[in-house]
Amino acid sequence: MRPESKSRCLIVCVLLLGVATLRSTAAAETDSPPLNFVVLLVDDLGFMDIGANNPNCFYETPNIDRFSDSAMRFTNGYAANPVCSPTRFSLMTGRYPTRAQATNFFSGKREGTFRPAPLNDKMPLEEVTIAEVLKPKGYQTFFAGKWHLGPDPNFYPPAQGFDVNMGGYHRGGPYTGKKYFSPFQNPELKPDSPPGDHLPDRLARETAAFIKQNADQPFLAYLAFYSVHTPLMGRPDLVKKYQAKAVEIEGEEFADEEQVFGDRPRKVRILQKHAVYAAMVEAMDQAVGKVLDQIDAAGIADHTVVVLTSDNGGLSTSEGSPTSNLPLRGGKGWVYEGGIREPWIIRYPGVTQPGSVSDEPICSIDLLPTIAAAVDATLPPSIDGINLAPALRGNSLDRDALFWHYPHYSNQGGFPGGAIRMGNYKLVERYEDGRIHLYDLSKDVGEKQDLAESMPAKAEQMRHRLHDWYQDVNAQFLREKNGNQPWVPSE
Repeated sequence: MRPESKSRCLIVCVLLLGVATLRSTAAAETDSPPLNFVVLLVDDLGFMDIGANNPNCFYETPNIDRFSDSAMRFTNGYAANPVCSPTRFSLMTGRYPTRAQATNFFSGKREGTFRPAPLNDKMPLEEVTIAEVLKPKGYQTFFAGKWHLGPDPNFYPPAQGFDVNMGGYHRGGPYTGKKYFSPFQNPELKPDSPPGDHLPDRLARETAAFIKQNADQPFLAYLAFYSVHTPLMGRPDLVKKYQAKAVEIEGEEFADEEQVFGDRPRKVRILQKHAVYAAMVEAMDQAVGKVLDQIDAAGIADHTVVVLTSDNGGLSTSEGSPTSNLPLRGGKGWVYEGGIREPWIIRYPGVTQPGSVSDEPICSIDLLPTIAAAVDATLPPSIDGINLAPALRGNSLDRDALFWHYPHYSNQGGFPGGAIRMGNYKLVERYEDGRIHLYDLSKDVGEKQDLAESMPAKAEQMRHRLHDWYQDVNAQFLREKNGNQPWVPSE
């Protein structure tokens, strides 16, 4: 055979091999099962409350830590608001809660020096949720736990795209029956458990059962724990364990916190040592492990996206002040980092690298657009979040800023205020008088060094950007009280 004939033959063989490979790959992609989605939302869990974020954590979270080792952990993950209902709204819709005037827990109306901004105490039915995005794609949808997004059954999970609802209604905590222990007397958790059952375990069992039953079809399982929200109640065996452990912990437990309203000096916890809270965290972690184990047992881990996060920072300044968020400042109810920076761990098979870490700023508004992109679903209008796929692959995100708006007096003592983060800089604006503070989070995560006076140009640039955002989302502000006029944003 001539050399040129051999060459042509070799080229033809290579081309045929390439075509065969493409066909094989296309067939594999066609035959690959659709993605499932499991969302694990923990109530009031602080950024520093898990071992994956805090090697010196007093609480033991081996299952979450194991999950982190198999996933991507975000060090700059945020909630859209420092309290629960607004963040839950943002996770469900991909939108800033300010757009719907859903800016406080439903329905918190505490007054301070001024009256709070008007509050919508429900997620409007016209909002498109994650479940409603996935239903047209053939997904079975399940919700368990805390809903807190509407006042009556007309606004409960079944009205927003969920096929199954186990325990989601208007209450913001387990306040009926024996609370965290059965009988729960939760009208949406039927049948009730036998005496002695523990709520986080019951919710995990229900979620695991749904996963097992639907392992052969695409599903969304959304488990929103009531844990570790008050009332502070732990399993006796775990409380005893942490009481013994706490004896070995020395140091001051509390420090002074800034006084916003009221005449009782406010303290902030600076040392993790609360045995009951620790018991609640570990019981929640065990429940997380039960769900993760079921994913493995069903043989679907290779096509199941799992997300774990929280709805606001750890409770550190009131209602028992059970946890410390240090080095982060403040906690639940505050627009400081302790109130809005959250655990964020995402495992996306074939995309995230096990044990990887990202410092890209992300937020609860990003969950819906990320899931929608994963299944090639059409996004609802006016989405504020972005698809996190680039960050999940280890790259940067194309976003200039994140925003917060909390025009209320929190139960935890926080001040009404807003914030913007651009790069490493964060600007905080107080709504009572319009004062601003500027921090470089890369050097000062505790927000102690105010740079507003030393960097006036930067502070003014960010203030203008924040005020533009106020207009875009139709932000509402504090209202007059006793003839006193509150500050309003102006250029």
